[in-house]
Amino acid sequence: MSDSQNVVLITGSAGFLGQYFSQYYFQRGWNVVGIDAFAAENVSTENLSSYYQIKLPDSGVSSVLMSHKFDLCIHCAGSASINMSVEDPGTDFYSSTVVTFELLNALRLYAPGCRFVYLSSAAVYGNPETLPIEETGTELSPVSPYGFHKLQCEKICSEFSSIYNIPTASARIFSAYGPGLRRQVIWDIIQKAEAESHIVLQGTGLESRDFIHASDIANAIACIGKNASMEGEVYNVANGLEVTINDLAKLIVSKLSSHVTIEFDGKVPKGVPLNWCSDNSKLQSLGFESNVSLNEGITEFTSWALKELGN
Repeated sequence: MSDSQNVVLITGSAGFLGQYFSQYYFQRGWNVVGIDAFAAENVSTENLSSYYQIKLPDSGVSSVLMSHKFDLCIHCAGSASINMSVEDPGTDFYSSTVVTFELLNALRLYAPGCRFVYLSSAAVYGNPETLPIEETGTELSPVSPYGFHKLQCEKICSEFSSIYNIPTASARIFSAYGPGLRRQVIWDIIQKAEAESHIVLQGTGLESRDFIHASDIANAIACIGKNASMEGEVYNVANGLEVTINDLAKLIVSKLSSHVTIEFDGKVPKGVPLNWCSDNSKLQSLGFESNVSLNEGITEFTSWALKELGN
């Protein structure tokens, strides 16, 4: 089957990663159908063949599934904030666990052959004892409601694969970034550095993350969607490179024209893991290769962010 005959459903299509996925598949000739809670006039639909304003869970998704013959569903809808999940675990549970169950149940009823990729998170690992983190053999010990609910969703995917033969796989996204993301650590550092010559950041600076550009995530999800066995298994999605927040901040500041000094307050917010670095071998076995280095990605992101900030 040629790409031009394929149809992909992207939930949360107006979100940060949803827009990257829509562009990726549109550029490859797929028919891209998007679902999100925003009104169409407030959403960029240039990469979509169809857009439905639906706030999941909603019974209206059944008519969407019956109106198209979907080959693939990428489930991006849901919460994306550890801090918010700590403050309001009920909303996080509803938008994550409940929505994922209801969507999979609708697929079971109306599109059982559709391949399903769930966007999970490295938050399911919590604070692993050893690095790099492997999908198997690593204890799953989330330290936030966000992480617990992501893990619940992975289990639901496995449930629908093993009991109902729905083809599912979960992608444990590490630290995503790229133009379009107006929150989280890289955006926050740039905002502060443009406003002050001395900035204070949370933590000790020794906390670490494994950053991956959104365009590389789109490529990774495509590899999973096409080549995974889809038996409820999980895949790490990252670069396989551990970067401390201190080194990240220095790299970002080096891209700015003004001199900025950096200080850390020593306080790590509740629910925030300390150190992450991924073993990427399982994803690479599906054909994934990263195309954007951290230096290239930060250069691009900084240039975009400065324009957004009017500088």
